[in-house]
Amino acid sequence: MQIDRVDRAILIELQRDGRLTNAELARRVNLSPPACLERVRRLEKAGYILGYVALLDPAKLGSGLLVFTEIVLDRTTPEVFERFRDAVMTMPEILECHMVAGGFDYLVKARVRDMAAYRDFLGSSLVALPGVRETHTYAVMEEVKSTTAITLPPGQPAAR
Repeated sequence: MQIDRVDRAILIELQRDGRLTNAELARRVNLSPPACLERVRRLEKAGYILGYVALLDPAKLGSGLLVFTEIVLDRTTPEVFERFRDAVMTMPEILECHMVAGGFDYLVKARVRDMAAYRDFLGSSLVALPGVRETHTYAVMEEVKSTTAITLPPGQPAAR
């Protein structure tokens, strides 16, 4: 499915505010509400829109410390990767986990209450993950930019 200028406009508006009513979204992208709703449903069905979420304030919810941790595994076999991935999926502190190319195997993004909570998390959870040989942690002092929005340049063809 190819997306056009109007589809991109819909995606941009929904990234800004996923709670827009269909009528307001239609107004912003210059469509009738039925036509707009049809396009949104088509974008959802095609997998361009994966879901809708509320963005929460981590500090107000007791998760004020953001950390990034590089993980080096002791072996890089399919079994070790699978066991590591399965264990990570059960850990609510971990927001993101990415297998990367380079000097380490995984980059983990986690949120915890404070440094003491991170030390507990590191000692009882991260280093205990299957296959972990070493970790390097970077505590975030200031979030300079944090966004979930994907840039959609005008006229750029969509991937098929």
